[in-house]
Amino acid sequence: MTTPRPCDWLGVPDGHPFGLQTLPYGSFSDARHPARRRAGVAIGDRVLDLTAATERLLPGRAAEFGTGALDAFLAAGDAAWSQVRSALVRWLSEEPFRDAIEDLLVPADAVTMHLPFTVADYVDFYASEQHATNVGAIMRPGGEPLTPNWRHLPIGYHGRAGTIVVSGTPIRRPCGQARPSGADRPVYRACARLDFEAELGFVVGVPSALGEPVSAAGFAEHVFGVCLVNDWSARDIQGWESMPLGPFLGKSFGTTVSPWIVPLAALEQARIRPPSLDTDLVGYLAAAGDWGLDIDFEVRINGHVVSRPPYATMHWSPAQMLAHLTVNGASLRTGDLFASGTVSGPRPDQYGSLLELADAGRRPLNLPDGTTRGWLQDGDEVVIAASAAGPDGLRVGLGEARGQIVPALAVGP
Repeated sequence: MTTPRPCDWLGVPDGHPFGLQTLPYGSFSDARHPARRRAGVAIGDRVLDLTAATERLLPGRAAEFGTGALDAFLAAGDAAWSQVRSALVRWLSEEPFRDAIEDLLVPADAVTMHLPFTVADYVDFYASEQHATNVGAIMRPGGEPLTPNWRHLPIGYHGRAGTIVVSGTPIRRPCGQARPSGADRPVYRACARLDFEAELGFVVGVPSALGEPVSAAGFAEHVFGVCLVNDWSARDIQGWESMPLGPFLGKSFGTTVSPWIVPLAALEQARIRPPSLDTDLVGYLAAAGDWGLDIDFEVRINGHVVSRPPYATMHWSPAQMLAHLTVNGASLRTGDLFASGTVSGPRPDQYGSLLELADAGRRPLNLPDGTTRGWLQDGDEVVIAASAAGPDGLRVGLGEARGQIVPALAVGP
């Protein structure tokens, strides 16, 4: 389908990642409404006040944006998602709507972005074979890198929804138990091995009933869109506590998400066949469709690009993740977020974590400013950005997930 081009009055440059091909949703406040959040849609370098726009032009949907959060809209389902997206394309591309919306366009640099929806549950997967292989080789040298179950099911863990924060929120270095190398007992200290993980998140809109699995074919009926995720990781805390259970305090201190939710409708041209479909799978995972995604990530530390992970190499698709998440009858809730796990490609410059890039601190990463990083230091800012294949050769922007490390609170005796 050919993407409509914006009218000249809108002034969005050709090829802007937040053009009509994208139209991501978020929640913001500004000087005009400092105490009241608004739902918004990014278009070029501006934000359309969707709360006010629907009141004027689409009153049947206005209640879904009245709180400034996306919760009600997410729950409304794919008919509402399609109707609002079609209306936005008309409003932002057809001259007759100029007078109705021009005063509702706010410069993006003049708004404060908020967490766009209420996070219900959070699940993090481990869907990259390259990442799982790299981590297995680091943690189990000389052994089989992949566990026996890895190619048979999407491995994941339940995280902490209450510590998911919007891009720009500082991340405090956590404290916890760790066992130093060679020691026979643990110590309580500030994390010494703080890491990032570049991931893609999937936002659930339509809930499901307890006891009724959601098939992979129902993915697009339940999932509204995607965001970027930084699953910050305290590797020393994680390593000590993950015997025998999985991640807990090493992950739950903070997870950063990008402020803009890109709808699945914007990613049609990015869909590809996931590698997992070329393996012998249990039935509910085999009928997953082509829901792999061609998305290019970029990770920067203090402005320096350190990695460009390709999402196209991810073994498990989000449709398979959703099917596995619910196969036991676990229900979905509006606002559930599940993430892909670290995105890592086959080359060292495509690894999505410092654990891999710096070989668990043994070979520190050289930054262009002359400094090195085995692990993140206080004051470091990590920015994860991404874009996807779009229509007519355009790119669909996914925005940024940005976070800066602040020192740990004082550690007691």
